[in-house]
Amino acid sequence: MTLLPTYRVVQWATGNIGSRALRAVIEHPRLDLVGVRVTDPDKVGQDAGALCGLDPTGVTATDDLDQVLAGRPDCVLYMPQGYDVEVLCTLLASGVNVVTTTGGFHHPGSMDPAVRGPIEAACASGNASLHSTGSSPGFISEAVPIVLTSLQRRLDRLHIAEFADLSSRNSPELLFDLMGYGRHPSTFDPQRMAHGAEAFGPSLRLIGDALGMPLESVESTGEVATAVHDVEIAAGTIPAGTVAGQRMHVVGRHRGDELISFSATWYCTTALDAVWDLRSGGWRVTVDGDCPLDMELRLAVPPELMAETTPGYTAHRAVNAVSAVCEAAPGIRTTVDLPQVVADLGRGG
Repeated sequence: MTLLPTYRVVQWATGNIGSRALRAVIEHPRLDLVGVRVTDPDKVGQDAGALCGLDPTGVTATDDLDQVLAGRPDCVLYMPQGYDVEVLCTLLASGVNVVTTTGGFHHPGSMDPAVRGPIEAACASGNASLHSTGSSPGFISEAVPIVLTSLQRRLDRLHIAEFADLSSRNSPELLFDLMGYGRHPSTFDPQRMAHGAEAFGPSLRLIGDALGMPLESVESTGEVATAVHDVEIAAGTIPAGTVAGQRMHVVGRHRGDELISFSATWYCTTALDAVWDLRSGGWRVTVDGDCPLDMELRLAVPPELMAETTPGYTAHRAVNAVSAVCEAAPGIRTTVDLPQVVADLGRGG
C-alpha cells in the first residue's frame, strides 16, 4: 500500500474561523500541527487543544514569527482579519506555503502590482505557493461555477445568489455597528456596497478568464429594505422603519453584456418593505446556456446551531486545500490552477 504524504501545518489566528481550522488540523489524518500563531497575549502559551475545545496536543501558541518558522512547517493556514504583505513574503520566501481565507489573492491579474510583485518574488525565492479560498468567495464563486460550466458549450449568463438570515446571529457589534442594521435608511451609506466588486470581482474575473470570456468591467451596487414593524432578533431590537435587509449586486460584463454576477441578500426579518426573494441561508446558482441549470444549496442547519456551525464552511475548505497547495508549482495559485480539492476524511491506519 502506498503511504500518502503528511504535511506540517501552523495555524495562524484562532478566531471563529481559525479555531475551527485548528480543530480540523488536529483531527486530520495527514496533517501534523507544529505551531499556532496568535495575537492575543492571553492566548500565548496555551495549548492548541484548549484553543479549540480539544484535549491537549503538546503544541503551544506563540506570538513570535521566528518560533513559527522554527517549526519547519510545510504550510501556514493564515486566517487573520486582514493580511500583512511583509509577513506573507517572509513566510513564502522561507519556503512555507500559505493557504488563506483573507481576500486579495483570488485573481492575480487584478491585484495591486505593489502587492502582487513582492508576493510573486517571495514565492519564486522560496519555491512556495499562496492560495486564497473559503466558502464565499471561493467555493461558491469559483469551485461550483467551474463544475457547472463544465457541461456547457455556450454560456449566456451565470448568476450566483447568496442568502443569509441573520436573525439568530447574537452579534450586536457586527450587525448594528458594522453592518448598519437598525439605522434609518437615510443614514446608510450606499458606498458600503461598493466593496462587493472588491470582494467578489476577482472570483468573477477568474471564471471569465478560465472560460475564455474575460470581463471588461465589474461593478457593484446595493439597496436596503426596512422593517415594517419593530422586530426582536438575537442581537437586539430593530425598530420599524430602520434597515432590516441589505442586498448587494456585483455584475461582470463581457462585450458589454452581463455575463457573470453575484448577489447577496442578508436580512434580519422577512417583514420588510420590499418584495425580495428571501430564501433560507445558502445559495442558488443559475446557468443560462445550451445546458441550462438551476441549483440550490441550503445550509441545512437549525437557527440555534448556525453560529456554531457556519465557521466550518469557510475553515474546512482551506484545510482541505493544504495538500494541493503544498504540491502546487510556486506562485499565487488560484482555484483554476489547482486540482479538485478533495477532503481526506479518513482516520489514518
